[in-house]
Amino acid sequence: MQRHSGERPPSPRSVLLAEVAQATQRLADAGVPSPRFDAEELAAFVHGVKRGELHHVKDADFDARYWEAVSRREAREPLQHITGRAFFRYLELQVGPGVFVPRPETESVVGWAIDAVRAMDVVEPLIVDLCTGSGAIALAMAQEVPRSRVHAVELSEDALRWTRKNVEGTRVRLHRGDALAALPDLDGQVDLVISNPPYIPLTEWEYVAPEARDHDPELALFSGEDGLDTIRGLERTAHRLLRPGGVVVIEHADTQGGQVPWIFTEERGWADAADHPDLNNRPRFATARKALP
Repeated sequence: MQRHSGERPPSPRSVLLAEVAQATQRLADAGVPSPRFDAEELAAFVHGVKRGELHHVKDADFDARYWEAVSRREAREPLQHITGRAFFRYLELQVGPGVFVPRPETESVVGWAIDAVRAMDVVEPLIVDLCTGSGAIALAMAQEVPRSRVHAVELSEDALRWTRKNVEGTRVRLHRGDALAALPDLDGQVDLVISNPPYIPLTEWEYVAPEARDHDPELALFSGEDGLDTIRGLERTAHRLLRPGGVVVIEHADTQGGQVPWIFTEERGWADAADHPDLNNRPRFATARKALP
């Protein structure tokens, strides 16, 4: 076909984009759930650009370390461990070995909690995040509920190395300790307790994705034969911490829908216990309100 005078020839595909296409196929063959996204994210990380700017990387600037990063992801090392960062709502967090990598499903849990706190019409709501891990939930609550007072509790010193980096310079108050005995000084004062606790049954170990099973800390994953041991303990902690009318929000596995609300019974001082779906319409978290006296 004859080209009109002055018309530019089509641009050849860049070296980097061609490599990203190959990497996508390699990651797909390795069973990585989001091969295209991960291939692009690794390329952006190695080359110091955003994912939408990959086509701007000059062929001469292609960095062969990209394939080292792809090989690590191909072996099912978490993407976030390779890049050292995890994105959660409006946050960019530092993560790595020893701390649970926050998942997108938890964003809907936090979204519900933020709406619940705003609906309380409390000037400076008091919020406690138990089993905080990287600090993702606590930091999101502090950022999106501007006058909130947020306390975060974590037991693992390995995780706390990352949490401290993430909360530095923020108003989140970090406490090292057992979530089941946390913050007695706040008993009866807290407006909202939120947690993404360990909830995988020990019997499900072999079915857990390699990224979690082989790299996330076991303390953040497994909790007894049915996965609900920690949640049962958190029910008492939440009841102790909350003021009458305060709310608890607990994430759980999508296979535990219907089981967790039954832990927050009227006999134990709760009202309005309910389950809620995530963005994929799978049961993802339970909520309850501390009954009024």
